[in-house]
Amino acid sequence: MTSLICTLQDHRDDVNGCAFSGKLLATCSGDKTIRVYNTSDFSEMPFSPLSGHGYSVHCCCFSACGQFLASCSTDATTVVWSMATGEIEAVLEHPGRSPVRICALSPDSAHLVSGASDGTLALWDFPSKELCRTRAVNDTTVVACSFSPCSQVFMTGSTYGDLRLWDLNMNQLHAEKNAHDLGVSCCTFAPSILSGGQIVQFRLASCGQDTHLKIWAITKFSSEAYKMQLLHTLTDQSAPVLSCAYSSDGLLLVSGSVDKTVTIYDAINAVLLYTLNKHERYVTACAFSPTSPLIATGSMDKAVCIWRLEDGCSGHGGKLLPEEPALTSKEGRTSAGRSKLLVSDWSEKDVSEWLAEEGLRTLVDKFRANNIDGTELLSLTKETLASELHIESVGLRSKLLRKVEELKSDSVCSGIPDEFLCPITRELMKDPVIAADGYSYEREAIESWINTKNRSSPMTNLPLLTTLLTPNHTLKMAIGRWKTSQ
Repeated sequence: MTSLICTLQDHRDDVNGCAFSGKLLATCSGDKTIRVYNTSDFSEMPFSPLSGHGYSVHCCCFSACGQFLASCSTDATTVVWSMATGEIEAVLEHPGRSPVRICALSPDSAHLVSGASDGTLALWDFPSKELCRTRAVNDTTVVACSFSPCSQVFMTGSTYGDLRLWDLNMNQLHAEKNAHDLGVSCCTFAPSILSGGQIVQFRLASCGQDTHLKIWAITKFSSEAYKMQLLHTLTDQSAPVLSCAYSSDGLLLVSGSVDKTVTIYDAINAVLLYTLNKHERYVTACAFSPTSPLIATGSMDKAVCIWRLEDGCSGHGGKLLPEEPALTSKEGRTSAGRSKLLVSDWSEKDVSEWLAEEGLRTLVDKFRANNIDGTELLSLTKETLASELHIESVGLRSKLLRKVEELKSDSVCSGIPDEFLCPITRELMKDPVIAADGYSYEREAIESWINTKNRSSPMTNLPLLTTLLTPNHTLKMAIGRWKTSQ
């Protein structure tokens, strides 16, 4: 079941995009503004609306911790905003001064890509806000972009109908010609990484003017070659599909269409769960909250609808979540002793107390039996919950993972940019290195992890294909510049 919990009607023109962080919702519009809301009650933030663009704003996206928001516009700029003050942190002028149609931040917040109407792509070093390199796709407009969950490759889509996979050196790794007849409108990677033997696999959803929503498998082989295979074509909407987004656990997929509908699918089995009818004009944008069972949809009717999903999000029975517990901040509810510790430093007892506070008391005995401490808690995935901890309830697994994501968000937003914190220790990195999963870690922490955790990734819990660690000199210099500025 889904329910409409509120409608935001503050924009004065078409809503072009929307994005969630852990605690905020951002929407952008043809009225040249970005509006930012607190997701606890969807009241507008004091610094909203953000007014810095000269023309229509096409897209907006948050950095991993939600400290920054990027937005792009017909005025040929991508603007980076501070979510603490609403002030402009940087204005990135697109090479060639062509209207910027899309922008995307990598999951590790190390890079930002902007795509323009003249077919050019610009890759930016996000911490320094400096241009790294550019590339052009001739005779087309870049309208879609998404980074892989490992942050090392990204996909772009164009009005010509092609999907193209790139690495961070702007080398084209794969081109899927005519992926959508008449043009691609949106593409988005699922958040999980599948691994087995000598291959790594991602899932990607794309939609377009052909009225189709497609799910693809993108496979990387040990030879560094990539293969793209169409898994499903979903045809439940009767007009061009303009937007699509995965849930934070990768189990659900939402899309918005010119036919004014919003569809929600079981992303694994490609089964339609719900069709939502509320908007009066084209649905141009959709996004899942990473921490609450919420979906935002934006439309050319100038409205943003906020929908609440049933607990478990499976569409197979269960109760509707009460509004307050799902949306209320947990500040002040943590015990005084535990709040002084990083989550990675929590003992097994601390984890048990936290579970009880969050209404997950039924899991306490299971977690104690498996010696789950703070570090183990942060590394949990839906796969380990099902296969190793044997938690059978999809709803319970989803609820636990949402709570862990809230915990991560609350614990790291302390003034230090999230991309500078080691995912294992949650401390400022001194000697950052890149592991085989594409994430950057403090060298000592990842070496210790590899020696004691059977060489699995701390972020995905999947096997590391190699234990080779590469120094991340760019990140180390960025951290040094940040420390000097403090």
